[in-house]
Amino acid sequence: MDKNKILSPLVCGFGAAVFATVPGMKSVTCCLIIPGAGILAVYLYQRTIGFFEKIPIERAFFLGLMTGIFAAIFATGIDLIITLITKSNEFIEALPYTESMMRDFNLGPLIDDTMKLLKQIEADIRTTGFSPMYAFLILFSNGIINTIFGILGALLGMVIMNKRISS
Repeated sequence: MDKNKILSPLVCGFGAAVFATVPGMKSVTCCLIIPGAGILAVYLYQRTIGFFEKIPIERAFFLGLMTGIFAAIFATGIDLIITLITKSNEFIEALPYTESMMRDFNLGPLIDDTMKLLKQIEADIRTTGFSPMYAFLILFSNGIINTIFGILGALLGMVIMNKRISS
């Protein structure tokens, strides 16, 4: 595989992951940071191939997909390292509010089973700093969200870059 195809998503995915783990920036990760990383990945890719060539939609899709995957992997890794060191995270802080909100829905035994699983994740994190279930859930959710918004950002970047070439 050509390094130009993977280097810009790798760099942009890592940068987005670093910003995604900053507490104040977490709320805008999916809306601004990941699409911005997708746009930047397309721009960096176009710089490596030359500004005279239009980027095809398949290439932009691939760049966005890879940016999202790399961002998900790196963000999950950074989150897990911080959780391992501190033995706490936003999940543990939000669990009492989550339980209260779920009880308000009055779904019966489903809530009890769910809360049992969530309490087990909390116990694992508090004692060892790591929960395999938490790691899987975070990687899965980051993977879905980051790839979708990475692709959208890269497609937007493709449109912007291709317009600059045709002008």
